[in-house]
Amino acid sequence: MKQKTILTTFISRFLILILNFGLVIYSTNMWGSGGKGVISLVIADLTIIGFFSNIFVGSSVVYFASKYKTEQIFLYAYLWSVLVGIFIPVIFSFIRPMEYLYHLIGLSLLTSLLTANIGLFVGQQNIRMFNLYTILQQVVHIVFIVAVIYIVKITSVKAYFIAQIAGYALLFLISAFQLLRHCDISNISFSKKIRNTMFDYGWKIQLSTFLQFLNNRLSFYFLEYFKGIISVGIFSIGIAFSEAIWTVSRSLSLVLYSDLVNSKNSNDAIGKTKVSLKISFFITLLFIIVLLVLPAQFYVLIFGKDFQETKKITLLLSPGILAVAVSNVVGYYFAGMNKLRILNVKSMIGLAFTIVSSFYVIPRWGISGACIVTSVSYCLSSALLFWRFYQITEFRIRDFIISGTEFQILWGKLWRK
Repeated sequence: MKQKTILTTFISRFLILILNFGLVIYSTNMWGSGGKGVISLVIADLTIIGFFSNIFVGSSVVYFASKYKTEQIFLYAYLWSVLVGIFIPVIFSFIRPMEYLYHLIGLSLLTSLLTANIGLFVGQQNIRMFNLYTILQQVVHIVFIVAVIYIVKITSVKAYFIAQIAGYALLFLISAFQLLRHCDISNISFSKKIRNTMFDYGWKIQLSTFLQFLNNRLSFYFLEYFKGIISVGIFSIGIAFSEAIWTVSRSLSLVLYSDLVNSKNSNDAIGKTKVSLKISFFITLLFIIVLLVLPAQFYVLIFGKDFQETKKITLLLSPGILAVAVSNVVGYYFAGMNKLRILNVKSMIGLAFTIVSSFYVIPRWGISGACIVTSVSYCLSSALLFWRFYQITEFRIRDFIISGTEFQILWGKLWRK
């Protein structure tokens, strides 16, 4: 992994972190804890739908980008995106009432199509374009929110979703033009072998990701059932902090993943994974310390009086945030090596703990209980992944500590940048 690639990815993730925080602050002040709860549940539904679409769209596109022709990959990715983006939200609407069904259909369709394009950039090791589009998703969303609220004059929480749909549509069209202008239409063809291979890889890795998502989000639904939608909005701020911090480790992991699927050297893959572990551990720890140093009143000032528990929520979640940030790197190592069974096992263990403990803890301790359950679950599943990784390599404490020399190199590059 080139140091320049890691550095530019870190800088782009830091910008996304700032933009995420800005969006969270604005949405909580604009629509309150109730509106934030609605947004959180719609995004949770969108993420669930994403697991179905990502069978042909997410890691499958990245993994097979260097193995098959672009035209053949996109044929299945685009068709699958349309089918899943329309039909899965409709199926969800029969399970429970959905006020924002049409917005969810638009979001799921466009998110999947855009993810396919970005995945191909990663698979082609074009990390610059990957970084650019992940930043633009946040920037364009914010710009369109401002336009919808202050120009179109839609001030309800619906504005959040309309802006996101418009932004994703624009980015999809631009990225599709960049990619498809280099494609040869004559190469577009149906291949049973490619379809089956992509599906086999995709469903296995998405099963693990889906189980991990349930582990991350199940507390939302338990909180809504036992304590109401406002408690979901309050708790979601802590989860938003978690996921904002994880953008750094996930992006470093994608850079690693891009290298691994194009590499044949297993020793080199382990070395690159350990470098990513160090960087992810150091950066995540730094962000957590910053969040915990801020006084509780700061969060009230930023998010409003409903969010006075935010510092406590962050404190309770912090062990799990750090564990997952680092284990994300190990998870992408196993995905890049096509060793998917351990990912499913670790996700099932975390999910089983979340389900069993939530029935007892959340009704009694509410938001604090949800934080404890979530954090312990994160630590359990991450510990299993670390144990398996260090069965195949030697464990050293320095795998998690940036040396003085490495720090000077990183600082020097940052300063020059």
